[in-house]
Amino acid sequence: MSEAVAPERRKRQRRGGILGFLRDLIIILIVAFVVSFLLKTFLVRSFYIPSQSMEQTLQVNDRILVNQLVPDMVGVQRGDIVVFKDPGGWLHPSSALPPKGFEKVLQAVGLAADTSDEYVVKRVIGVGGDRVSCCDAEGRVMVNGVSLDEPYAVIPEGETRASAIDFDVEVPEGSVWVMGDNRYQSKDSRYNQDQPGKGFVPEEEIVGRAFLLNWPLSHFGWLGTPEGTFTGVEEARSAS
Repeated sequence: MSEAVAPERRKRQRRGGILGFLRDLIIILIVAFVVSFLLKTFLVRSFYIPSQSMEQTLQVNDRILVNQLVPDMVGVQRGDIVVFKDPGGWLHPSSALPPKGFEKVLQAVGLAADTSDEYVVKRVIGVGGDRVSCCDAEGRVMVNGVSLDEPYAVIPEGETRASAIDFDVEVPEGSVWVMGDNRYQSKDSRYNQDQPGKGFVPEEEIVGRAFLLNWPLSHFGWLGTPEGTFTGVEEARSAS
């Protein structure tokens, strides 16, 4: 009698083990989706780079992680690489198809990079109250009269200026002036001064600050501003 029952018991145990594993797997997946959704909603979001405007810092199709506490809880700083919604007229209408099916679900919960065409990635050069101009005698951008040493800026061979066009603006409070690192291939604040926002980006349109280049792994690294680039800029504004 016991020998006849044993195989049946083992079968039930195996079936119970498989069901238990599937149950635990489903719970883990649900928790992962919930945590990812909360992170995307409140803390971190992923974006991809669609253009050459931030080379060499960011390459086409790179993926970045963005800290969404900036600027609401942590103020935006000069040198920050920020993601912001198109203030109006910066981007051309796109023919790209919206994500569908599983890709859309992954983007919604933050497990895939946002590939929508309503966001722009640039570097903050001036914040509210700054005077930003170009160029000095050596072709450099100036903030509050201080010439910037910008090792991240890409200037084509044969060019000596950090901008192909001259500009001299004062950034309104609550806004920023942004430029792409690839200075001759970036439709940034300089080239949007004819738009309603005069080329300035309201801080309320900033989604967050990019802090990590996480894909591809060959490009992996922290994102920031070289030390010393904006040294003396704040002091110069206070003194003026």
